[in-house]
Amino acid sequence: MAEGPDRVVAPEAKSPELQQDAALRPRSLENDEFIGQPKTKAGLRILLQAARQRGEAVDHILISGPPGLGKTTLAYIVAREMGAKIRVTSGPALERPGDLAATLNSLAKGDVLFIDEIHRLGKPVEEILYPPMEDGQLDLVVGVGGGAARTYRIALPPFTLVGATTRLGLLSAPLRDRFGAIYRLDFYDEAECAQIVRRSAGLLGVEMDEASCADIAKRARGTARVCNRLLRRVRDYAEVEGDGRISGDIAATALAALAVDERGLDDMDRRILETIVDKFGGGPVGLGTIGASLSEDPTTLEDYHEPYLLQLGFIARTPRGRVATRRAYKHLGLEPPKAASDQPSLF
Repeated sequence: MAEGPDRVVAPEAKSPELQQDAALRPRSLENDEFIGQPKTKAGLRILLQAARQRGEAVDHILISGPPGLGKTTLAYIVAREMGAKIRVTSGPALERPGDLAATLNSLAKGDVLFIDEIHRLGKPVEEILYPPMEDGQLDLVVGVGGGAARTYRIALPPFTLVGATTRLGLLSAPLRDRFGAIYRLDFYDEAECAQIVRRSAGLLGVEMDEASCADIAKRARGTARVCNRLLRRVRDYAEVEGDGRISGDIAATALAALAVDERGLDDMDRRILETIVDKFGGGPVGLGTIGASLSEDPTTLEDYHEPYLLQLGFIARTPRGRVATRRAYKHLGLEPPKAASDQPSLF
């Protein structure tokens, strides 16, 4: 069931996959339940503890980083640590100023409002947020025209806005500056991914050895969500083709069937590299052109695929477009041209 623009999903309406996601989601910052991101966790612990000691709502929080690293999980943890209810919505869902105004007016004292993809808020909707975040006041304009329009100011109870974005640079400065705490999530290293896989395997009741755990971890793209997704798919393979226990051989065979290579690249990642190399001579080529060649949305390429390829050093950004590096050629089993660089640059 839904209420307004918020996503309110009844437990019975959730798919088994969504129920598993919820079960695997860390519930606390304590006891290393939330693995990795030490700087963010340290900052949040102090922020939350200070707010609890003062008996106040925690300051507004902005969390940025690539998809699947734990932004939504941290929003739920903030609400749980503060003993507050959480309302969940997203930038694209808040199409009109009235949608956001209704959501804000329904908040109770101490509630957490989580807006995912907050950079996708329209400008008129975004501006509704400024007075509530800064002064705790909601300004409503009723009527049309200079003579008939009336502005009403409604006092809101103290609340916490948690915003999540995959593209911090698209957030306007006035909105960004109204957040009291800003955190950036980074990709997980292989050791942290292995910890995530072990924890999730324990929660799912899956028996696996260290070799299989390490194999999944190194192919997980440094992303917690991918760790759990690959673990579930390998578990399915082990239950159908084996005795349910995940061994190194089972994991390798299952991951090969999923077309996930030893560096975590999937079929689309490889197609991106092959397109740059084969069709455009290694680049430079614009992201829109790559998307058109692959019949894929450039935004999806930029938000999901490109960050990991940049992290691996397989592509470089230049003023004229994307360029395949020597590492990309070697990964594809090709001889790199003499002009190819192995030092990716942001500029």
